[in-house]
Amino acid sequence: MKQSKNEINLGEGSVGRLLLTLAVPSVIAQLVNLLYNLVDRIYIGHIPENGGVALTGLGLCFPILMIVTAFSGLIGYGGAPRVAIFMGKGKNDEAEEILGNCTMALIVIALILVVVLQFAAEPLLMLFGASDNTLPYALSYLNIYGKGTLFVMLTMGLNSFINTQGFSKVGMKTVLIGAVCNIILDPVFIFVFGMGVQGAALATVISQAISAVWVILFLTGKQTKLKIKTKYFKPKASVLLPVCALGVSPFIMNATESAINIAFNASLSRYGGDVAVGAMTILSSIMQLQFMPVQGIAQGAQPIMSFNYGAKKMDRVHRGVRTSMIMAFLMTGLMVVFMWFIGDTLISLFTTDTAVREICHGLIHFLVPTFFTYISIEILSGALRGVGDAWIPMFITGI
Repeated sequence: MKQSKNEINLGEGSVGRLLLTLAVPSVIAQLVNLLYNLVDRIYIGHIPENGGVALTGLGLCFPILMIVTAFSGLIGYGGAPRVAIFMGKGKNDEAEEILGNCTMALIVIALILVVVLQFAAEPLLMLFGASDNTLPYALSYLNIYGKGTLFVMLTMGLNSFINTQGFSKVGMKTVLIGAVCNIILDPVFIFVFGMGVQGAALATVISQAISAVWVILFLTGKQTKLKIKTKYFKPKASVLLPVCALGVSPFIMNATESAINIAFNASLSRYGGDVAVGAMTILSSIMQLQFMPVQGIAQGAQPIMSFNYGAKKMDRVHRGVRTSMIMAFLMTGLMVVFMWFIGDTLISLFTTDTAVREICHGLIHFLVPTFFTYISIEILSGALRGVGDAWIPMFITGI
């Protein structure tokens, strides 16, 4: 099959150079993805008169947004390594069957989540620590965001199948398109149209819808090596069960993060009030900024490991693990230094509320050094998923 100009040969050349080629767009995509999430929070935090309460309301939605991300990862991060392994074996028909089954799975799960969020949003938010002041803002955001769950899941889940084929720049464009649209639409809907939190949610949904269209057009177009085909939409247990087994570890990581956010928000709301929940929202955003580069490196390394494992080139798999680990440590070291010196400045971007800023300033320098603990979990579990191992990553993320 003729190689596309955007496609990278995963089985040949220097592993280090190949990892850089794949990881740099993945890191950029992760950071940009976080950027347009942060834009929502920054704009909301500066809504006149009630920005602080509105930001706290948005923070209460994070656990639910993380669950949506978890289900996207269950299918996307579980299916992408399987696809690359079969491509390495030269079995592209089997790889396309996995892609088709995963596409249908994402659609079905998204529709179920839309229904659940439509009827369970308010009790869930109350369980997460919403107060009478923050609940209206949280509901305003979630009611609109929930209706766009399908676009969110298709974008996040299917983009993994673009990256795993070696089209890292195309995958980066998926995120860039959504980010640019969101950054443009946010101030228009929030301030110009006066929609506030609802405007932020609508901007996000429209941006994700545009990204979803881009992903589907690419995966059904001429440039992609594997295409989405409706004949593979019929679910098969023999296809989806191994996918879900590989996707369980990233699902657990995201679900656990959601559970931790729930516990934090409920406790903070009870003992520290809305101000403490708002501070946690800001600190969580800054911590995500630190984690994203490592996630980008892990995503860039996964296609190399999966393809070469399928092609039985184990020396390249081992070099991929070593190189990605070194790269992740170097990147994290740079980010720790960066955060240590400009963390206070980042906090001031989110809010002008003095009480919230004081809490954040007191905690950020305790959180920054803990970032190194995340590296081994992300890189090693990603590498093991890349070679089709479901159980050890599940154990690593479970503890």
